[in-house]
Amino acid sequence: MDAKQVNRRGFVKRFSGGLAAMGAIPILSSFNKSAEDLYQDARVSVEDLKITDLQTVKLQFPGTTPRKWNSIIVSGGGPHEMSYLELHTNQGIIGRSIPKGPSSMRKSMLIKIQGENPFDVERIWDRMYRYNRKPVAKGDYIKVIGSVDIAVWDIIGKALNLPVYKVLGGFQKKIRVYAAGGYYEEGKTIDDLVREMEGYVAEGFNAVKMKVGGASFGEDVYRVKAVREALGPDIDILVDANNKWNAYEAIRFGRAIEKYNPFWFEEPVEPDDFDGCAEVKRALDIPIVAGENEYTRWGCRDLIQAGSADILNLDTVKAGGITEYRKIAALASAFHIPVAPHGSPHMAIHLLASLDNALIMETYPGVKSQYNPVLPLYPVKEGYVTVPETPGLGIDPDPELVEKYKID
Repeated sequence: MDAKQVNRRGFVKRFSGGLAAMGAIPILSSFNKSAEDLYQDARVSVEDLKITDLQTVKLQFPGTTPRKWNSIIVSGGGPHEMSYLELHTNQGIIGRSIPKGPSSMRKSMLIKIQGENPFDVERIWDRMYRYNRKPVAKGDYIKVIGSVDIAVWDIIGKALNLPVYKVLGGFQKKIRVYAAGGYYEEGKTIDDLVREMEGYVAEGFNAVKMKVGGASFGEDVYRVKAVREALGPDIDILVDANNKWNAYEAIRFGRAIEKYNPFWFEEPVEPDDFDGCAEVKRALDIPIVAGENEYTRWGCRDLIQAGSADILNLDTVKAGGITEYRKIAALASAFHIPVAPHGSPHMAIHLLASLDNALIMETYPGVKSQYNPVLPLYPVKEGYVTVPETPGLGIDPDPELVEKYKID
């Protein structure tokens, strides 16, 4: 059946299996202990735990990040900064996340959830989403919801003295990762690109990602060819066009590089061109990845309905957080579609460790840790990283380093 011919009633019927799966994922589902036993092991009085405050801590580190670009956007060239969102409770537990969305909007979210018990995580998400003048499924508002939601899960894990992935219901303790890189830079040659990718393999990665769409057609094809010839047949190469092309351009490029066996072709067309992405998917044998610019389960639904992607890469934070992403993953699972979240490995790793359709996680090479002494990247061994066993998310910073790098 053509995706365009799926009417609302038929579509709802087709999704009923996925919705049932969503309702069948209770917190603590993978444990033999009862909830009462777990609460007795908890660090705090779970029944009386309340959210009291929301703060943002901003850090700035010395040095300058390299200036680089993909097919459409220039980044870097300035100081490296990061923020922590901190969600405080009446019993001293602080939940943290690496936030997205404007800080002013984050603070206003406190009004909706102050006094709520973090264990009522579904209720909290619903209050954040629906207690708004006009509920929307996209934009900065959802990014802020995702940021707060992940901090709520950090509180839950800490309260139960368990890593978040075990609270969610563990599926795996190691996650396959790829090194995100291959950007364009001033004076960077194809030989430089090859050395960069070889360095990632030497670091322990067996999958690497490079940008395409930022050079001429012939040069970009040759860049992919050079990397494949240097790395050999056993290393997976992912290519990312960052929404650069129209469908016919993406198909032409995809056909030119298919012989080099890319692991995937990410965001080949503009993000709102669902039909164009589906056209590219039908024309090529390379798996097509989309979703980085979508939000919530409803964005996931639209991508699936349009037949736009073989793999979904919605961002863990801006798609709505762990609570919402579990619904996204269940929905995708009902159609045998794997998920591979965009960016933010520290926000994604516990989620992916709880999913049976997690494919691979985006992360960054160890050299990037030089720009952020507070939140080091996960060590990579034979293409995998190990999920932290620290209670919560395992991202709490050293207080002395926070004090050293904190800015107003």
